[in-house]
Amino acid sequence: MSVSLVLHLLAAMLWIGGMAFAHFALRPAAIATLAPPQRLPLMSAAIGRFFRMVMGAVVVLLATGLHLVFAHGGFAAARPGIHIMYTGALVMIVIFGYIAHGCYPKMRRHVEAQEWPAAAARLDTIRKLVLANLVLGVLIVTVVKLM
Repeated sequence: MSVSLVLHLLAAMLWIGGMAFAHFALRPAAIATLAPPQRLPLMSAAIGRFFRMVMGAVVVLLATGLHLVFAHGGFAAARPGIHIMYTGALVMIVIFGYIAHGCYPKMRRHVEAQEWPAAAARLDTIRKLVLANLVLGVLIVTVVKLM
C-alpha cells in the first residue's frame, strides 16, 4: 500500500469519522447535559476546531487522490467507482465550503452576541448539512469498494 493511499484513507476517515462523532455523540450529549448558553459555545468551538482539521483533510484528499489517479493512468483509465468518488468528493467539498464559510461564521457571531435562538437555528442548519455530507461520504466509500 502506497503512502499516498494511506494518507488518503486517513484523511477520509478523519472527515467521515469526525462527522459521525459530532452528529451521533457530541451533539446528543451536549443537548442532554448543557443549557444553550453552555452548549452553543461548546459546539461552536468544537466545530471550529473540526473544520480546521477538515480543511487539511480536504487538501490531503485532493492531492493524494489526484496523485493516485494519475499514477494509474489518469481519469481515462480509471474505473467507474473512481469517477463517482471524485465527483462525490467535489460535492462534499462544496457543501463543506458552504458550511464553513457561510453557516458557521454566522453561528459563531450569534454565539458571541449570546443570541441563543439564532445560534441554535444556524447550528441546526449545520447539523443537517453535516448529516448530508456524512451520508454522501459513507455512500462514496461503499460504492468505491463495490465497484
